[in-house]
Order: sequence, then structure tokens, then C-alpha cells
Amino acid sequence: MKIEKKNFGAIDNQEVSQYILSNKNGMIVKVSDYGATITSILTPDSKGNLHEITCGFDNVDGYFSKDYKDNAPYFGGTVGRCASRIKDGKFSLEGKEYTLAQNDRGNHLHGGLLGFDRRMWEAGEVTEGADQVTLVMTIHSADMEEGYPGNVLVKTDFTLTNENELIISYYAETDKATPISLTNHSYFNLTGFEETVHNHKVTIHSEGFLKTDEKGIPDNLDVVDLTGRPEDFRQGKLFSEALDHMETGFDNYFVFEKDFKLKKVASFEHAGSGRAMDVSTTEPGMLFYSGYFTSDLLKRENGDQYGRYKAFCCETHRYPNSANLGEAPKGITYPDAPYTSKTIFKFYNV
Repeated sequence: MKIEKKNFGAIDNQEVSQYILSNKNGMIVKVSDYGATITSILTPDSKGNLHEITCGFDNVDGYFSKDYKDNAPYFGGTVGRCASRIKDGKFSLEGKEYTLAQNDRGNHLHGGLLGFDRRMWEAGEVTEGADQVTLVMTIHSADMEEGYPGNVLVKTDFTLTNENELIISYYAETDKATPISLTNHSYFNLTGFEETVHNHKVTIHSEGFLKTDEKGIPDNLDVVDLTGRPEDFRQGKLFSEALDHMETGFDNYFVFEKDFKLKKVASFEHAGSGRAMDVSTTEPGMLFYSGYFTSDLLKRENGDQYGRYKAFCCETHRYPNSANLGEAPKGITYPDAPYTSKTIFKFYNV
């Protein structure tokens, strides 16, 4: 197993690098120090042929095109300081009100105008072993950056194993109480972008999703029961069976146990290619997005076409708007209790 480093372009005359993790099975994961972004994942189909299964670009310039910036799909980025939305871009903490950028219809989204996915990270320790390789990236977020309190140090580990597991581990420490909710925003298509996601079989081990307002933000901790609803994936079903009943697809935060123990929460299969993927996480929920609003103007340099329903996201993170939901599990990180989180994407054939 090994990690290679190559040039990924430049931003304002600063070199951007890409780190290529590979295992004995031929699986390849590429991560850029711009945004700690997963730019590429290649996995074998049932015949052993490698294909690209995630949205991204082969040069950093792709993340700065007009079409990409206009659509802002966050392909593969490490999102923070807070993933998802914070209502009205405001929250109160320890008697003080904080105001954040309102970059999504009057609300705060994915860390603001210059979130972690749009900053350069420092690629640090690289560990190559017989059974796994790990790339460590770090970033500092200053007190009041994007309106958030506290000086925060974030470390994200990307580990590829010989079991075709991509393990993403997060650690963050702060000198003031502050909301932290980190996630990776990769989009997946197990067909290798030869089809839309409609023929993927989806299983999500959740009893319900958070009830939201008209802009998709929870005002409280009410959970919508899945019984009899198209969002019910507990028994597994094709995407198409659910999407036929959804005007703009899925953008739902499915809730899991709040014990912060690692557990398998979702599985995806595509019979035609034989590819499958399991998602396991320590997080209390997952924002499941089916890509309705992804621009049809976007594509990889090799011609892989992105767009509506061409890929889905599994954003494992703390509750959306948790800074305003007092009982949300571990929505606030404190100096004496660092933030930790782990999500595993396991790829295999069926």
C-alpha cells in the first residue's frame, strides 16, 4: 500500500497538491490539500474493471469554474466549521449572540463564505503500512472566523485499507465553547456515471428523519415516522421507487442512535456493475441528498457527466441547526471535551 504526491494546480501562485492512496486490490482514493477534498475514488466492478465513482475534477481549476461556483455542490470537500444549515445565520451560546454569513436563502450553510472546503489544509503525517495507508490533514480556524467563537484546530485522517474501506476520522479542539459539525461531502454513483442513481438499491437503518421548515431546517427535535412514506428505506428498495414520489428528491437528515458508537447505517448496491457500498459512522444522523439540484453543466475532464440524480451524498454529521437546538446530541464542543467523529465507506462487490 502506498501514497503518492502530485501537483494538482495552483491557487494565487500557491501550489496545490493531490495525494493518491492505493491498496493491493487496485482501489484508488485521491485527496487534495485544497479543502481536504476527495477528488476521485476508483473501485472495481464485479469483473475487476476500475471506474470513477465520485464527483470531482482532475485539476484544482475545476473547482473554480463559473459553472461550479454558481452551483456550489461542494464536491468531496471537508465541510466545517458546521455542516448543513444554521437557521437565520444566528445562534446564542453562553449568553452571547453570534451572527454568521447568510449564504443560503437567509440561512448559514456549510461553514459560510469561506468554509473549510474552500481553504488550504496542511498535509502532515503520512503512514504507509502492510494493511492500510493514512494521510493526515490539519487546519486552524481563528476565533470569530466566519463569525464562530473559539480558536479551533481540526485534524482529519483519511485511511485506505486492504479491505477497501475508506475511513475518515475527525478530531477538533477549541479554547472556547463553539458549535462544530464536520463531514465529507462526496457524491457517489456506483455505475461509474453510466446511469443516474435510479437503479441503486438503497438501505438506510433509521426509524425517521428530523422534521424541518420550508427551507429544510429543523426548529426542534421532532422526528417524522417513516412508516408508509417514500423515505422509508429500512427494508431496502430501488431509488426509483422512492424518487417517483418526490418532487425534488431527498435532502433529509435521518437519525440514528445517539450513543456515538460506530455502527453500519446505510448500504447501496447497483446490480448491473456489481458494486456496493456500506456506510458506518459514530454520528447521530446522516443528511441524505439525492442530487436533484446538481447542475447538468458540470462534468469531469474525462467526460463523466454530473447533474440531476447523477450522484448522491451521505453526509454524516451532528444535527443540522444544532447550535439552536439545546438538546441536540453534542452540538457544542467545549475546551475540555474535544470533538471526535469517524465514518467508514466500505466498497465491495455483490
